[in-house]
Amino acid sequence: MIKKALKVSAIVLILGVASGCASQAAIDAAQSTADAAARDAAAAKSAAEAARAAADGAAQAASSAQRTADQALAAANEAQACCDANRDRLERMFQRTQSK
Repeated sequence: MIKKALKVSAIVLILGVASGCASQAAIDAAQSTADAAARDAAAAKSAAEAARAAADGAAQAASSAQRTADQALAAANEAQACCDANRDRLERMFQRTQSK
């Protein structure tokens, strides 16, 4: 009886090893998971590229805004200098009229 149980166990063990550790369903599931991961990675790459393009556009807009602000500052400084020169001239004229 024990010999027969040992023979059956050995046969079951041999058949189990012969059939392999993974069944076709497990292989298909693993392949499906790998394909899904590849699709997710491609989607993430696409989203990252879109975000990079948006960031580049924002950087260009910021650079343009900085140039405009620099031009406005230069114009304001020029206007202030003109205003100061006019004030000084008017003060000199007033001083001349007061000294007469």
